[in-house]
Amino acid sequence: MYAILDIETTGLSPSNEKIIEIAIFIHDGKKVVEEYITLINPERKIPYNITRLTGITNEMVENAPKFWEIAKDIVLLTEGKSIVAHNASFDYNFIRNEFKNLGYSFKRDRLCTVKLSRKIIPNHRSYSLGKLCQDLGIDIDGRHRAAGDAFATVKLFEHLLKINPTLGQMESSRFYNISADIIKKLPEEAGVYYFYNKDGNIIYIGKSKDIKTRVFSHFSNEKSERALKMVDEIHDISYELTGSELIALLLESNEIKVQKPKYNRRQRRVASHYGIYRYIDELGYICFKAEGVKGEMPIVCFNSAKETRERLYQLSEKYGLCQKLCGLYEASGACFYYQIKQCKGACVGKEPVTDYNKRVQEMLDDLSYNWQNFYVIDKGRNDDEKSVVKIENGKYFGFGYIDAECIGNDLENLSNVIKSYPDNKDIQQIIRTYLRHRSVDAIIKF
Repeated sequence: MYAILDIETTGLSPSNEKIIEIAIFIHDGKKVVEEYITLINPERKIPYNITRLTGITNEMVENAPKFWEIAKDIVLLTEGKSIVAHNASFDYNFIRNEFKNLGYSFKRDRLCTVKLSRKIIPNHRSYSLGKLCQDLGIDIDGRHRAAGDAFATVKLFEHLLKINPTLGQMESSRFYNISADIIKKLPEEAGVYYFYNKDGNIIYIGKSKDIKTRVFSHFSNEKSERALKMVDEIHDISYELTGSELIALLLESNEIKVQKPKYNRRQRRVASHYGIYRYIDELGYICFKAEGVKGEMPIVCFNSAKETRERLYQLSEKYGLCQKLCGLYEASGACFYYQIKQCKGACVGKEPVTDYNKRVQEMLDDLSYNWQNFYVIDKGRNDDEKSVVKIENGKYFGFGYIDAECIGNDLENLSNVIKSYPDNKDIQQIIRTYLRHRSVDAIIKF
């Protein structure tokens, strides 16, 4: 059984936009046996460009049910069925996010008629729903409305079923050289995944917060010859759950450098980043310079010279540091900021070294998150577990997992679960960037 559907939305981002219409046609493999069509009140204004495209106005949805009012209908209609949609990841991710906002985990098998069409009826000029249906002589009554597009998808799916009657039967349907049953069983959780060729060699390693959705995206990527070539070589897939996205990033980076997969060429070596370096001048002032990473490990790494200088400039402004001593202003004498009385004169030896260096140390603490001795505690692979990352003397030691009840104040428990992994510039960049932009369960200093 199939739930062939289409949605209309207020925009393109599942995390920021809302569904305004949904149509679901239940199909038994031969014909439609049930249908469900409704407008949805998104509880926000519909943008003008969406109204212009779909014809759906704010007045039309004003008295329509909200998503939570029809959520049970969608669950019951789609239960035990494969969701079929044109560009299925778009529709599925929107529906799944609506349920996530309600505290419900919505999971269904899904089939994408874009991807299936490319494989079963190749060489069409376009695989957009409108142009593909035009080529196949399928009329769309109500383009860019959920019912019209969903019913056109029904007709397209029936056309594909005539060519391949096993379509959607997960045990016999295939994605290139992979049984769809392998894809079906992938978890929608954080971790690292591995692609193997026919000889059992790893050809690609990736990471994701949602392994199943990310793997699906590889098989629907038609944008480059390299992507198409890679999926043609995939004969098997494995994965390792990490629970934490940070652990997934760390494990992926290490695995790529160890395994050296052919399609991860850019990530095999330790990348050359830009970084902020510190040194002491002849008067004792702590100074900085931003330059490319070569040998010595910088205080912190960035992806470009521009990003490095911008971050250094922000911090120097925040802590009132001399632009010249931060390597941001070239002059033989006083810096420009001293002339306009925004610098206290460290550039010409007028500010006491101890006073200036105290503010520098505050900046270093900010920049490095006290990057010396601490454990990062984050999500585990299940509710009873936590992941642990160890940093000691500014060096990454590795990660492990611990029973959530055993964390307490006994740091030995944390140290005992750590599995050793090598430290390098990429790892330092991953951890610093993650802690700067993401939240974790806890940071325990020691």
